[in-house]
Amino acid sequence: MKQTETTHSKEPLPAFQPELDDEEKNQIREVFLNDVVPKLQKLQARNGVICCDFAGTKYKNWQARFTSRGRGFEIVDFEYDEDARSLELDL
Repeated sequence: MKQTETTHSKEPLPAFQPELDDEEKNQIREVFLNDVVPKLQKLQARNGVICCDFAGTKYKNWQARFTSRGRGFEIVDFEYDEDARSLELDL
C-alpha cells in the first residue's frame, strides 16, 4: 500500500496585520495637527514617515505617511510596523 504524501507550503503564513479604526485615525490626525505639524514646519519638512507614538504608546508600532498641503500637512496613509522607532523632533 502506497502512502499518500501531503504537501505543505514552506512559505511563512502572513502575519496578523492590525488595523486602525476611523476614530483612532482621527485621534492620531488631531494630535499630529496640533503637536507635530508646528515642529515639522520648523524643520521645513515636506514629505515623510513618522512614528505615531506622539499620539500615545498604543500607537508606537504605527507609522503615518505625511505630505505638505499648502501651509500645512496631512496624513495620507498609515502602516503597521513592529520595528517602528520614534525620532525626537524637538531639535
